[in-house]
Amino acid sequence: MTTTQPQKSRREVLEQFVAQKPGDAFARYGLALECAKLGDDEAAAAHFQKLIDENPQYVAGYFQFGQFLGRVGRIEEARKVLSAGMVMAANTGDAHARDEMEAALSMLR
Repeated sequence: MTTTQPQKSRREVLEQFVAQKPGDAFARYGLALECAKLGDDEAAAAHFQKLIDENPQYVAGYFQFGQFLGRVGRIEEARKVLSAGMVMAANTGDAHARDEMEAALSMLR
């Protein structure tokens, strides 16, 4: 008779990875997205903020964070994040990301 451990959720796996490698931008990005998907807005916002604080050149983080903030009604914060992301995207030469953030910014009401 074998006993099996319950399978970890995607969030648990990502949390474990972030705990082991807190500076890994991709893992933190994935965790922020997963928290947002699960409706844990507070955790999602905290992970997005930590992502861009510690990895300011991770341009995708600004875009997703800005969109998330817009979805949860934090419009002014969304505008600030997207505007900062546009500057970073321009500084890193990522014209596509800059254009996407500009479009997202124009859609905020």
